[in-house]
Amino acid sequence: MILYTTMPQEFIYPPKTEAFTKQQTVTYQGVSLIVEQMDLQNVQVVRILSSDPQHYLDERICPGAKISCASIEGMSAN
Repeated sequence: MILYTTMPQEFIYPPKTEAFTKQQTVTYQGVSLIVEQMDLQNVQVVRILSSDPQHYLDERICPGAKISCASIEGMSAN
């Protein structure tokens, strides 16, 4: 079977499910992101869920960037 997708292999065949239970989908300044809770005040961006190329150039939301939980519109679990 051949699987054509833009998703990384780790998302399709995850090595451990507990790594993905920490991730949440949030909206930050109108951009959907997958983030991981770092501490009570901050989250770290794991992935950008947008088709707009300008969002990928924004250093505030690049993967690895830390965002304050107070500035996130809604934290919803995956």
